[in-house]
Amino acid sequence: MKIAIDAMGGDNAPKEIVLGAEKAIETYKDLEIVLVGDENKIKTYLTKNERVTILHTEEQILPTDEPVRAVRRKKNASMVLGATEVKEGRADAFISAGNTGALMATGLFVVGRIDGIDRPALSPTLPTIGGQGFLLLDVGANVDAKPENLLQYAIMGSIYTEKVRGIAKPRVGLLNIGTEEKKGNELTKKTFDLLQEADIHFIGNIEARDLLEGVCDVAVTDGFTGNMVLKTVEGTAMSMFKMIKAELMSSFKSKMAAAVLKPNLRQIKNKLDYSEYGGAALFGLKAPVIKAHGSSDSQAIFSAIRQTREFVQAEVVTTIESAIEHKTE
Repeated sequence: MKIAIDAMGGDNAPKEIVLGAEKAIETYKDLEIVLVGDENKIKTYLTKNERVTILHTEEQILPTDEPVRAVRRKKNASMVLGATEVKEGRADAFISAGNTGALMATGLFVVGRIDGIDRPALSPTLPTIGGQGFLLLDVGANVDAKPENLLQYAIMGSIYTEKVRGIAKPRVGLLNIGTEEKKGNELTKKTFDLLQEADIHFIGNIEARDLLEGVCDVAVTDGFTGNMVLKTVEGTAMSMFKMIKAELMSSFKSKMAAAVLKPNLRQIKNKLDYSEYGGAALFGLKAPVIKAHGSSDSQAIFSAIRQTREFVQAEVVTTIESAIEHKTE
């Protein structure tokens, strides 16, 4: 299996990208990695060349670039070349921690959509109190959506959760302002009816306050709502730990208590650490494309590679294609 990685994407590129790739090579003996980017900068951190190759380019898409324009104009950017490796069959999947909008545009224009999928969905796995996590889609690939789009999200999310995360009959919930069947706007009401008829384990409407309790395995919503939920969860987690740290450092007595509680606090932090869950998959494309967090360190990159490897092994794209083809017959 060969995975192409944008070595120049993200806040900590290329160092953390290279270190994460090296860890993956050591862990998975069946894996080959293509690092796409500036060869001189990559080689500064690359110590293990076994099963790692470099596709050189000095062009890259910046966080400040307008996504669609950048993808069309920067044909030799590391992100575009990496996706091209997948399109032309030289790699099985692609990972980038770079510009999210540009990656979505690259996925659409270079890799292409699965026939029958109207709009791809950006889908991270978020933590739950029990540690199992849940898939949230969409979180921003499309700020506007139709009921048919959310139906496709539900089908794709259910397939991924079963095939990659190993959860039998994953519970699919529709994010809404209440759990009652008739709650919500026209989008959620019409989507509710479609999901009831779909060949998935639909458990009905769910509320955002219950997500971290593990109320479902797959939470479906439009990209506008999903993006706000994602950033609220991330922001709340960071703010809570800042408040706890400030309180524990406020006096000698609390500092002594902090020393005792340190292992427990570390366990809680690990449960909330996005890096353990990998990246956000772009569901609906003809090949696996994974968006790693922009601030990913080497552990987060390793987790994204692990997730991508499982994505390829489980043949998720082929299964989605079959499910969508069967649905449209």
